[in-house]
Amino acid sequence: MKLNMDLKKYIRSIPNYPKKGILFRDITTLIKNAEAFRYTNDKIIEISKKIEFDKVAAIESRGFVFAAPLSHQLKKPFILLRKKNKLPAETHSVDFELEYGKATVEVHKDSINKDEKILIVDDLIATGGTAEAAAKLVEISGGKVAGFIFVINLFDLPGNKLLKEKGYLTESLIEFPGH
Repeated sequence: MKLNMDLKKYIRSIPNYPKKGILFRDITTLIKNAEAFRYTNDKIIEISKKIEFDKVAAIESRGFVFAAPLSHQLKKPFILLRKKNKLPAETHSVDFELEYGKATVEVHKDSINKDEKILIVDDLIATGGTAEAAAKLVEISGGKVAGFIFVINLFDLPGNKLLKEKGYLTESLIEFPGH
């Protein structure tokens, strides 16, 4: 495996998706390359070892792709943060705004115990709506956000700055402009 791989070349940019004016950063081209995918997961694990946490939470659905290997490798429990009505047991819910619409994210009420430190993983940070909703879910469940790890930070959109202003630790592997 390469010591220092340029992951940017594995990200496909799709203009006007899912709506006009959005430049979508597609990770499917990264995960279909075994070496790039392995390198990405190794980097996430490396970053996570600098953070004290009890469980890994992932935001549906692309966050699952990166959080599951982390959870497995570090032998940490894995928490699903899912879209509305996708979890079968009793849930906490948070409504939020996306760059291109509105959504709700949920977590099972029994997923997080009081004062557990939760590391939240997702593929991308843009406006911060989804990530902020994930943090609220952790906190209303009694847990504490240990930090966030994103594969991609859209540096000219406010998400990463918003999270940092709220006192959250954020890490990302690569940066792109959002538009």
